[in-house]
Amino acid sequence: MSTAEPGDSATPTWTMGRLTRRSVGGIAKLLVLAFVVHTFVVPQVGGARAALSTVSGVSPWMVAVAVAAEIAAIVSYGELTLTLLPRQRHLSLAFCTGTALASMGINHVLPGGAATTAAVNYRIYGRAGVPRAELAFALGAQAIGSAAVLNLILWCALLASIPVSGFHPIYASAAGVGAALLLVLGAAILALQRGRERLAHEGSRILGRLPFIEPESVERAVRTVGAQLDALVHTEGVLLRATVAAGLNWLLDAAALWLMLDAFGPRPPIVGLLVAYGLANVIAAIPITPGGLGVVEAVLIPTLIGFGTPAAVAAVGVVAYRLVSFWLPIPTGVACYALLMRRTPEPHPRGVSALLGDIIEHPDDPAGETRAG
Repeated sequence: MSTAEPGDSATPTWTMGRLTRRSVGGIAKLLVLAFVVHTFVVPQVGGARAALSTVSGVSPWMVAVAVAAEIAAIVSYGELTLTLLPRQRHLSLAFCTGTALASMGINHVLPGGAATTAAVNYRIYGRAGVPRAELAFALGAQAIGSAAVLNLILWCALLASIPVSGFHPIYASAAGVGAALLLVLGAAILALQRGRERLAHEGSRILGRLPFIEPESVERAVRTVGAQLDALVHTEGVLLRATVAAGLNWLLDAAALWLMLDAFGPRPPIVGLLVAYGLANVIAAIPITPGGLGVVEAVLIPTLIGFGTPAAVAAVGVVAYRLVSFWLPIPTGVACYALLMRRTPEPHPRGVSALLGDIIEHPDDPAGETRAG
């Protein structure tokens, strides 16, 4: 005989509904991933058998240099974060690089794109004592600035490739997205610099009509972001260092791809590689699969083939590159996450699986203080 109270029946129903929604969402994403891999990746890998038969001819030296380039790219991203955070926080490059690797590794396991990365960063930096307002601005500037630099690289590569390989319709779409992003970014910076009070007033008037949003909070947020942007722009050398770090992050990652392809066959044209790399990363920004798994491969391989890279070399080189840039950061990133989380002792130490569970259940709890009873 059940001893449950009448009102208790709602709890398992709500829990089951929540689990069902999660299961359906997870199955849908797996189906999308399977479709992408089956439709775009598998047909390309068939040509890799010839390269696999001659894998003994691969240069270990080039592979080692490619791994070093990928590590340098991650360090550059850590330098970008360190540059954008206030200096008085006294964070080290090693700490920021470890956090970048942790967020990358977990983002490659869990879907959600930028939301998953932000949750990891909030958790680690929050425990390190970085205020949420400062961290939110730094992460936002990092994401937007990094995307702008990527689109600028893609634009330059597209312009350089047109005289050589001609114009393709997909170029127009990619260039249009990049141009729109740069225009929106420029307009936002201009509005915050020269029309801050008007933006704060109009934003609070419009957004204040929405439920659960206070007009005063909108005004305060606009003024805070504007003040932080002033500090970023007017602090000597910060903007230049951030731009250089973002550029190095993308270019070193692209260099790792170029070196992997070179290790398996003839050197690919640099302009064609940058076009393929830029297109793949712009499209992979849409959080369809964790870390763009399947999407990056589906764009890189045929685009590289279109620029003259042999099919076998393109397939094997991209797989080797993704092994270093996607799969290798997963175990190292999870290890970094566990290590950084334990930097601040907790009353009840938890395993890595529990730490990952916290990100899924409480992404907005930077200190990890919300626990199941």
